[in-house]
Amino acid sequence: MAEVESFTLDHTAVNAPYVRLIGVEQGPRGDEISNFDVRFVQPNEGEIPTAGLHTIEHLLASLLRDRVDGVIDISPFGCRTGFHLIMWGRPEVPALVDAITDSLRFIAEKAEWSDVPGVSAVECGNYRDHSLHSAREWSARILEQGISRDAFTRVLG
Repeated sequence: MAEVESFTLDHTAVNAPYVRLIGVEQGPRGDEISNFDVRFVQPNEGEIPTAGLHTIEHLLASLLRDRVDGVIDISPFGCRTGFHLIMWGRPEVPALVDAITDSLRFIAEKAEWSDVPGVSAVECGNYRDHSLHSAREWSARILEQGISRDAFTRVLG
């Protein structure tokens, strides 16, 4: 079986919340795609409830595209501690931390239900499983801790 980087990461050594470059892949025409570990919750110590995570996912999908160029996808980890952020090129971690922080601030302080995209049965595969209340609470909790630019040592600001 192929080796998957996230299964070789020592999840007991990281210090969430953080943004970490997992790797850069190059396509046959030279295009580069970067994969980032956007970890909001300390692994094996907690998890974001599914409905809140789902709402954060929908909001980040739109908010990050408004704040930074090159977003291909942001998808939650099955463990519910964060997201994979897939982007064109080689974006810098500090710029991503700023964009994510700004997006979470919007979710925690300003987001209304009408701001959450894709929440009807036509637009979402599990439209009943959303919680703006939970998304706000978790976004505020993550912001209180600050998002580190390093996965192993807290580097804020």
